[in-house]
Amino acid sequence: MTRIRGIAFDVDGVLSASTVPLHPSGEPMRMVNIKDGYALQLAVKHGLQLAIITGADTQAIRVRFETLGVQDIYVGAAMKLPVLEQWMAKYGLKPDQVAFVGDDIPDLPAMQAAGLAVAPADAAPECRQAARYVSPCNGGYGVGRDLLEQVMRVQGLWLDDRHAFGW
Repeated sequence: MTRIRGIAFDVDGVLSASTVPLHPSGEPMRMVNIKDGYALQLAVKHGLQLAIITGADTQAIRVRFETLGVQDIYVGAAMKLPVLEQWMAKYGLKPDQVAFVGDDIPDLPAMQAAGLAVAPADAAPECRQAARYVSPCNGGYGVGRDLLEQVMRVQGLWLDDRHAFGW
């Protein structure tokens, strides 16, 4: 984790729970974890490169993660590996400097390409098997915070300056 400079996250089943209620209009109404949000914005302030790579395509996803300072938000990404590779090239990231957090079959190629594959506790068995780290948290219940806090702690960035105590 000391080498990680970039972390890419799927959304559904990772930063939101696997069960998503539907609005009467048919729009998915995702739940978000506030502690994930705190860790995401803190990681951005410390210069870690973060990406959201999701097959979902809603304005709510863009708004949520833009508000936290995430600049690289890729929605409608049916094939995540090419998007991950493009993002890595954009920042000059090598696979061993990247973590990818995924929970289901469409995430496997991106997980396998990253130096650190991470899965939530309730991920599909194939993703848990492919992961080098399985979070004790279920998707939507602190997976982002768990990973980001660990990365920032080993890099000496967790609660190390004024950024830690505000939004």
